[in-house]
Amino acid sequence: MSVEQRIEFLKNEINKSNYKYYVEENPYLSDIEYDEMFAELKKLEEQYPLLKTPDSPTQRVGSISEKFFSHKHKYRLYSLDNTYNAEELTIWYEKICKEYEQELELVCELKIDGLAIALTYEQGLFTLGVTRGDGVTGENITQNLKTVKAIPLKLFEPKTLEVRGEIYMPKSSFDKLNEDALEKGEKVFANPRNAASGSLRQLDSTITAKRDLSMFTYTGIFEDDADKQIKTHYDGMMKLKELGFKINPNIRLVKNIKEAIEYCNEWETKRFDLDYATDGVVIKINNIAIQKDLGYTARAPKWATAFKFPPEEVTTKLREIELNTGKTGIITPVAVLDPVALGGSIVSRASLHNFDEIKRLDIRIGDTVLIKKAAEIIPKVIKVMDTPEHETLPEYQLPDKCPACDAPLIEKEGEVGLYCSNPNCAQIMCAKIEYWASKEAMDIDKVGPAVIQQLYAKKFISNAVDLYKLTMQDFMQLDSVKEKSASNIYNSIQESKNRPLNRLLTAMGIRHVGKETAEILAGEFPSLDLLISAPLEELAKIEGIGDIIAKSIFDFFHDEENLKMIEELKEIGINPQAKAKPKSDKLSGKTFVLTGTLQNMTRDEASAIIKSHGGKTSSSVSKKTSYVLAGENAGSKLDKALDLGVIILTEDDFLEMIKE
Repeated sequence: MSVEQRIEFLKNEINKSNYKYYVEENPYLSDIEYDEMFAELKKLEEQYPLLKTPDSPTQRVGSISEKFFSHKHKYRLYSLDNTYNAEELTIWYEKICKEYEQELELVCELKIDGLAIALTYEQGLFTLGVTRGDGVTGENITQNLKTVKAIPLKLFEPKTLEVRGEIYMPKSSFDKLNEDALEKGEKVFANPRNAASGSLRQLDSTITAKRDLSMFTYTGIFEDDADKQIKTHYDGMMKLKELGFKINPNIRLVKNIKEAIEYCNEWETKRFDLDYATDGVVIKINNIAIQKDLGYTARAPKWATAFKFPPEEVTTKLREIELNTGKTGIITPVAVLDPVALGGSIVSRASLHNFDEIKRLDIRIGDTVLIKKAAEIIPKVIKVMDTPEHETLPEYQLPDKCPACDAPLIEKEGEVGLYCSNPNCAQIMCAKIEYWASKEAMDIDKVGPAVIQQLYAKKFISNAVDLYKLTMQDFMQLDSVKEKSASNIYNSIQESKNRPLNRLLTAMGIRHVGKETAEILAGEFPSLDLLISAPLEELAKIEGIGDIIAKSIFDFFHDEENLKMIEELKEIGINPQAKAKPKSDKLSGKTFVLTGTLQNMTRDEASAIIKSHGGKTSSSVSKKTSYVLAGENAGSKLDKALDLGVIILTEDDFLEMIKE
């Protein structure tokens, strides 16, 4: 056997083994055999580099990239409209059946809680992998995707096509990843989806290769003439399976909506036995000709819908109420729970909001409580279960001292909450600096709570301005910080000097001024000096500000310590820039309030689009609100908008409104 033949043999055996193990879950080679073959292949390719090909298993090891580049999708990746009960599903289905005057077959697939990606194959070889992004443009992460063994580098047939899939991390792999992180004292991931996302976006794909990621393929766009003759979605999925792709084994072809609803009901409970997270069922019209005829709305196919499982609620024991001191000095209670699985992650802490909520629910340490995830993200305690032991537990006593510095707690007139009375409390100072460095403020990468607390403890800093006075040598005195890390921290801090005015105003932590109010101020006053000199009356007249916020802003910029801080900022080169002019005045004079989860963009992205067209955003609904843009799980803001008669926009309405 020649060297070339031997390399081809090894490649085929290893690729076959990967397919058997990661797609069919049926091991073909022993670990020792696999490792020996892989080592031999790698050695031969090093000796004969001209014989190394893109489909070689050695290409899965990974490399380091300086950045990810954007890539426009050849075919747009749409979102899905959601349904939440059998009635909504039936209405969707019967409307389509009525149009075609027949009962239509459906395909049911579990909706994987992962990250959508598009893969391009040319003559059977994997050539491009792109994230979903906004559906039109994503990021080229081909090298990272090559490390995912469920993605074939070479198909069983030399086909040209694009496939769509969902990258996920198995729950068992997620648990192991977090266990290893805890042992090393590193940050843990909140859930498998976050872990998969973080793994895929590593610039060093050797790290991605070490993470146990997988993929289920959910559709293909065939370009070969023979494959274009495939008449149903189900047949297309079976063809993808033949080519070597991993499809979800629980896919099911059903005759009508009644059987689809039975499938949804079946998996609402069975899903917890799976080793991957799923938050619903995707239901598609099977007939491809009808799919093409139905087409798309601005954001989603008309021939498919996602049935979302109801938010999971579980009971657990409340073991302790932990108190945290925030940047304003307010004391926030957090429930410490017996760890419990909830919505794809292990939850051991949950929000209690404030002490009034504890009193309203009559929460006592030792209670059995019901918790759920608000908008499937933040765990919160929603109810105390009626148990015999509840009445035997002592009522919760409000704290009277700051948990960080033991200073007395005080109440502020007209406000719910208890505050630390010590303005120099170390926890307050660190929280203020953490907020300054946070993503929505000055966005200083690499400067998190651990770094800030060490710097503060060593007396290197006493406020946020001191960060800009530190040297690389200062950072190298911190635990586990070497020269490269010190350089990264230093450079991140220096880069933040160029942040625009609205970010600086957010970072300053002015009472009642969050990022949206900071945007309004930066739009009215293009420099700090103009804002500092603004009369109280002028501030109060600005739409979205009002008397209380105006007084807070005015007082902040007439405080000697704050003015001294601003002078220091100028001396170290922080030069806030006014916002760029809007690219159009299409939304001029309109005020939007955003609520719920949007499908095609984040709320921050939607807010940026509104402002780029001359509109404004506000955090609260009032009679002056022009529109409320409502996504999934919209809350009290939507209710208030309905009460006040404010126009409600869906995401489709909004996209149509801003269309060029």
